[in-house]
Amino acid sequence: MSAMPETGCILAFDYGKRRIGVAVGETVTRTARALTTLKSHRGKPDWQTIHRLLEEWRPVRLVVGLPLHMDGKEQESTVAARRFANQLCGRFGLPVSYADERLSSMEAEQILAEAQGHRGYDKKKVDQLAAQLILQSWLEPGSQQSRGGT
Repeated sequence: MSAMPETGCILAFDYGKRRIGVAVGETVTRTARALTTLKSHRGKPDWQTIHRLLEEWRPVRLVVGLPLHMDGKEQESTVAARRFANQLCGRFGLPVSYADERLSSMEAEQILAEAQGHRGYDKKKVDQLAAQLILQSWLEPGSQQSRGGT
């Protein structure tokens, strides 16, 4: 069983230029849940709301989903997610890890579509559910996710 780097609350982010999904999890129970979706303004994160979330939840670590091509190669959005992770670390002084987010949004859409009986769903829910899936994967024992980061 892999050891968590520390014990406590973790916030995860599914970064996008228009929306950022946020999930919260706990290292002791290794569970995650969707929290909220933040809007980005002109491609910039809503730092005030992120600051409020950090003040409320007091996480010991942050996790940022890293979008990769199916073959594992980086893409343009990978660079943007890394930049966001670096900004989180620089602004708030918390350790940041990366988690592979391949197919998380597609899985989130499928889950929501099935839950809604294929009647449609709120797109904002996709981002926060994707963040939950990213964090749940990161929390799993033996996860090969990047425990390092910034």
